[in-house]
Amino acid sequence: MFKGVNKFLIIGIISLVSFSLVGCTVIFQRGRRSDVEKIQELTSRVNELDQAQKLLEERLKQEIADKQVKIQMLEKGLVITFVSEVLFDSGKAKIKSGAYESLDKVATVLKETVPDLDVGIEGHTDNVPIKVSGWKSNWELSSARAMSVLHYLVDKKGIAPHRVAAIGYGEYRPVASNETKDGRRQNRRVEIVILPKTTKAKDMAPAGTGTQYETEGAATEENLK
Repeated sequence: MFKGVNKFLIIGIISLVSFSLVGCTVIFQRGRRSDVEKIQELTSRVNELDQAQKLLEERLKQEIADKQVKIQMLEKGLVITFVSEVLFDSGKAKIKSGAYESLDKVATVLKETVPDLDVGIEGHTDNVPIKVSGWKSNWELSSARAMSVLHYLVDKKGIAPHRVAAIGYGEYRPVASNETKDGRRQNRRVEIVILPKTTKAKDMAPAGTGTQYETEGAATEENLK
Protein backbone atom coordinates (compact mmCIF):
# COMPACT_ATOMS: atom_id res chain seq x y z
CA MET A 1 0.00 0.00 0.00
CA PHE A 2 2.70 2.42 0.93
CA LYS A 3 4.55 1.52 -2.18
CA GLY A 4 1.52 2.48 -4.25
CA VAL A 5 1.15 5.75 -2.40
CA ASN A 6 4.82 6.55 -2.85
CA LYS A 7 4.52 5.75 -6.52
CA PHE A 8 1.65 8.18 -7.02
CA LEU A 9 3.38 10.77 -4.84
CA ILE A 10 6.54 10.54 -6.88
CA ILE A 11 4.56 10.85 -10.12
CA GLY A 12 2.77 13.91 -8.71
CA ILE A 13 6.01 15.58 -7.68
CA ILE A 14 7.60 14.91 -11.07
CA SER A 15 4.54 16.34 -12.81
CA LEU A 16 4.61 19.45 -10.62
CA VAL A 17 8.32 20.02 -11.16
CA SER A 18 7.93 19.50 -14.90
CA PHE A 19 5.06 21.98 -15.05
CA SER A 20 7.07 24.52 -13.05
CA LEU A 21 10.03 24.14 -15.33
CA VAL A 22 7.86 24.54 -18.41
CA GLY A 23 6.27 27.60 -16.88
CA CYS A 24 9.69 29.09 -16.13
CA THR A 25 10.81 28.35 -19.66
CA VAL A 26 7.81 30.14 -21.12
CA ILE A 27 8.37 33.19 -18.96
CA PHE A 28 12.05 33.25 -19.80
CA GLN A 29 11.39 33.03 -23.51
CA ARG A 30 8.82 35.79 -23.31
CA GLY A 31 11.34 37.94 -21.50
CA ARG A 32 13.90 37.23 -24.17
CA ARG A 33 11.47 38.18 -26.92
CA SER A 34 10.74 41.45 -25.11
CA ASP A 35 14.45 42.17 -24.73
CA VAL A 36 15.03 41.46 -28.41
CA GLU A 37 12.25 43.86 -29.34
CA LYS A 38 13.76 46.56 -27.12
CA ILE A 39 17.20 46.03 -28.62
CA GLN A 40 15.77 46.20 -32.12
CA GLU A 41 13.93 49.41 -31.26
CA LEU A 42 17.05 51.02 -29.78
CA THR A 43 19.10 49.91 -32.77
CA SER A 44 16.53 51.45 -35.09
CA ARG A 45 16.74 54.75 -33.23
CA VAL A 46 20.54 54.76 -33.34
CA ASN A 47 20.46 53.98 -37.06
CA GLU A 48 17.98 56.83 -37.54
CA LEU A 49 20.31 59.33 -35.89
CA ASP A 50 23.29 57.85 -37.71
CA GLN A 51 21.56 58.37 -41.04
CA ALA A 52 20.70 61.94 -40.08
CA GLN A 53 24.32 62.60 -39.14
CA LYS A 54 25.61 61.33 -42.48
CA LEU A 55 23.12 63.44 -44.43
CA LEU A 56 23.93 66.56 -42.44
CA GLU A 57 27.67 66.05 -42.84
CA GLU A 58 27.18 65.72 -46.57
CA ARG A 59 24.88 68.72 -46.96
CA LEU A 60 26.85 70.97 -44.61
CA LYS A 61 30.22 69.90 -45.95
CA GLN A 62 31.35 73.42 -46.82
CA GLU A 63 30.19 74.93 -43.53
CA ILE A 64 32.03 72.18 -41.65
CA ALA A 65 35.18 72.78 -43.70
CA ASP A 66 34.96 76.50 -42.90
CA LYS A 67 34.59 75.66 -39.17
CA GLN A 68 31.21 77.35 -39.04
CA VAL A 69 29.35 74.17 -38.14
CA LYS A 70 30.23 71.07 -36.15
CA ILE A 71 28.21 67.84 -36.04
CA GLN A 72 28.69 65.38 -33.17
CA MET A 73 26.91 62.35 -31.78
CA LEU A 74 26.89 62.95 -28.04
CA GLU A 75 25.14 61.35 -25.09
CA LYS A 76 22.25 63.80 -25.29
CA GLY A 77 21.71 63.21 -29.01
CA LEU A 78 22.90 64.38 -32.41
CA VAL A 79 24.24 67.90 -31.96
CA ILE A 80 24.55 70.44 -34.81
CA THR A 81 26.59 73.38 -33.52
CA PHE A 82 26.58 76.74 -35.30
CA VAL A 83 29.06 79.39 -34.21
CA SER A 84 26.98 82.47 -33.46
CA GLU A 85 28.67 84.74 -35.99
CA VAL A 86 27.27 82.55 -38.78
CA LEU A 87 23.72 83.14 -37.59
CA PHE A 88 23.81 86.55 -35.89
CA ASP A 89 25.56 89.89 -35.85
CA SER A 90 27.37 90.76 -32.62
CA GLY A 91 24.93 91.37 -29.79
CA LYS A 92 21.90 90.65 -32.00
CA ALA A 93 19.27 87.93 -32.03
CA LYS A 94 17.91 88.42 -35.53
CA ILE A 95 19.05 85.67 -37.89
CA LYS A 96 21.19 86.92 -40.77
CA SER A 97 19.75 86.27 -44.22
CA GLY A 98 22.96 84.52 -45.23
CA ALA A 99 22.31 81.83 -42.59
CA TYR A 100 18.98 80.70 -43.98
CA GLU A 101 20.50 78.29 -46.50
CA SER A 102 22.39 76.40 -43.80
CA LEU A 103 19.37 76.26 -41.49
CA ASP A 104 17.23 75.06 -44.39
CA LYS A 105 19.53 72.06 -44.82
CA VAL A 106 19.02 71.15 -41.18
CA ALA A 107 15.27 71.68 -41.43
CA THR A 108 15.02 69.29 -44.38
CA VAL A 109 16.68 66.50 -42.40
CA LEU A 110 14.47 67.22 -39.39
CA LYS A 111 11.35 66.90 -41.52
CA GLU A 112 12.29 64.03 -43.81
CA THR A 113 14.79 61.85 -41.95
CA VAL A 114 13.82 62.15 -38.28
CA PRO A 115 10.21 63.42 -38.40
CA ASP A 116 9.25 61.75 -35.11
CA LEU A 117 12.16 62.95 -32.97
CA ASP A 118 12.10 66.01 -30.73
CA VAL A 119 14.53 68.88 -31.15
CA GLY A 120 16.19 71.04 -28.52
CA ILE A 121 17.72 74.40 -29.40
CA GLU A 122 20.36 75.74 -27.03
CA GLY A 123 21.81 79.24 -26.99
CA HIS A 124 25.28 79.88 -25.55
CA THR A 125 27.57 82.90 -25.17
CA ASP A 126 31.08 83.70 -23.99
CA ASN A 127 31.64 85.33 -20.60
CA VAL A 128 32.08 88.90 -21.82
CA PRO A 129 29.51 91.01 -19.92
CA ILE A 130 26.72 92.72 -21.86
CA LYS A 131 27.43 96.43 -22.10
CA VAL A 132 25.84 98.31 -24.97
CA SER A 133 23.59 95.86 -26.84
CA GLY A 134 20.57 96.40 -24.59
CA TRP A 135 20.31 92.87 -23.18
CA LYS A 136 20.05 92.49 -19.42
CA SER A 137 22.60 89.67 -19.45
CA ASN A 138 24.07 86.89 -21.58
CA TRP A 139 21.12 84.73 -20.49
CA GLU A 140 18.67 86.94 -22.32
CA LEU A 141 20.84 87.12 -25.43
CA SER A 142 21.37 83.35 -25.59
CA SER A 143 17.67 82.68 -24.95
CA ALA A 144 16.58 85.15 -27.63
CA ARG A 145 18.93 83.60 -30.18
CA ALA A 146 17.64 80.09 -29.42
CA MET A 147 14.07 81.32 -29.77
CA SER A 148 14.88 83.00 -33.10
CA VAL A 149 16.11 79.69 -34.48
CA LEU A 150 13.07 77.91 -33.04
CA HIS A 151 10.65 80.33 -34.69
CA TYR A 152 12.45 80.09 -38.02
CA LEU A 153 12.23 76.30 -38.02
CA VAL A 154 8.58 76.30 -36.92
CA ASP A 155 7.18 79.39 -38.66
CA LYS A 156 9.16 79.31 -41.88
CA LYS A 157 10.14 75.66 -42.36
CA GLY A 158 7.09 73.87 -40.99
CA ILE A 159 8.66 71.91 -38.15
CA ALA A 160 5.85 70.74 -35.84
CA PRO A 161 5.73 73.04 -32.78
CA HIS A 162 5.26 70.17 -30.32
CA ARG A 163 8.65 68.77 -31.33
CA VAL A 164 10.69 71.84 -30.49
CA ALA A 165 11.96 73.51 -27.32
CA ALA A 166 14.47 76.31 -26.70
CA ILE A 167 16.69 77.35 -23.80
CA GLY A 168 19.44 79.88 -23.13
CA TYR A 169 22.44 78.82 -21.06
CA GLY A 170 24.29 82.12 -21.30
CA GLU A 171 27.98 81.79 -20.51
CA TYR A 172 27.66 78.86 -18.14
CA ARG A 173 28.30 75.87 -20.38
CA PRO A 174 31.51 76.76 -22.22
CA VAL A 175 33.22 74.27 -24.52
CA ALA A 176 36.53 76.16 -24.58
CA SER A 177 38.50 78.64 -22.52
CA ASN A 178 37.22 82.20 -22.50
CA GLU A 179 40.80 83.38 -22.06
CA THR A 180 41.45 83.31 -25.80
CA LYS A 181 39.71 84.87 -28.79
CA ASP A 182 39.22 81.51 -30.47
CA GLY A 183 37.87 80.00 -27.25
CA ARG A 184 35.31 82.78 -26.90
CA ARG A 185 34.31 82.27 -30.53
CA GLN A 186 33.66 78.58 -29.88
CA ASN A 187 31.58 79.38 -26.81
CA ARG A 188 29.33 81.78 -28.73
CA ARG A 189 27.15 79.18 -30.38
CA VAL A 190 23.71 77.76 -31.01
CA GLU A 191 23.24 74.00 -30.76
CA ILE A 192 20.40 72.19 -32.49
CA VAL A 193 20.04 68.84 -30.72
CA ILE A 194 18.11 65.96 -32.28
CA LEU A 195 16.98 63.97 -29.28
CA PRO A 196 16.74 60.18 -29.15
CA LYS A 197 13.40 58.93 -27.84
CA THR A 198 15.13 57.39 -24.85
CA THR A 199 16.07 60.85 -23.53
CA LYS A 200 14.24 61.57 -20.27
CA ALA A 201 11.59 64.24 -20.50
CA LYS A 202 13.05 66.11 -17.53
CA ASP A 203 16.32 66.62 -19.44
CA MET A 204 14.77 68.28 -22.46
CA ALA A 205 11.00 68.17 -22.71
CA PRO A 206 9.32 69.03 -26.02
CA ALA A 207 7.14 72.10 -26.06
CA GLY A 208 5.76 74.84 -28.25
CA THR A 209 5.52 78.49 -27.35
CA GLY A 210 5.53 77.73 -23.64
CA THR A 211 8.47 75.42 -23.05
CA GLN A 212 10.44 73.94 -20.20
CA TYR A 213 13.38 75.85 -21.59
CA GLU A 214 11.58 79.14 -21.40
CA THR A 215 10.51 78.29 -17.86
CA GLU A 216 14.09 77.52 -16.87
CA GLY A 217 15.21 80.71 -18.55
CA ALA A 218 12.68 82.67 -16.51
CA ALA A 219 14.01 81.06 -13.34
CA THR A 220 17.56 82.08 -14.15
CA GLU A 221 16.43 85.61 -14.87
CA GLU A 222 14.94 85.73 -11.39
CA ASN A 223 18.34 84.75 -10.00
CA LEU A 224 19.79 87.85 -11.58
CA LYS A 225 17.51 90.21 -9.64
